[in-house]
Amino acid sequence: MAKKNSGQGLGWWAFIVGLVITVITGFIGNPEAWAWILVVLGLVVGYLNVSDREATSFLIAAVALMLAGSTSLEILWAPLGSILSSLVVLVTPAAIIVGIKTVYEAAK
Repeated sequence: MAKKNSGQGLGWWAFIVGLVITVITGFIGNPEAWAWILVVLGLVVGYLNVSDREATSFLIAAVALMLAGSTSLEILWAPLGSILSSLVVLVTPAAIIVGIKTVYEAAK
């Protein structure tokens, strides 16, 4: 997902911090308290971390994660549902930004 030539920049760190927050909220609960932080991190990831070449595969993966997050996976393991819900909150803003960038590039 990270751009090859950018190294480990802000977008990469935003993604890693977002993943850590999603796992933590899965275990301690209360993902709503972290929602705005995850949204901001998702916006950073979508703007800085996904290149035009990676846009299609990122958007497909984002849709898959959003669908998985909408299911009731707490049946399998209690924290899993909360982790996926938080992951959806992280990925959705990134997908919106990447989608807008893709449409803009296609319209040029």
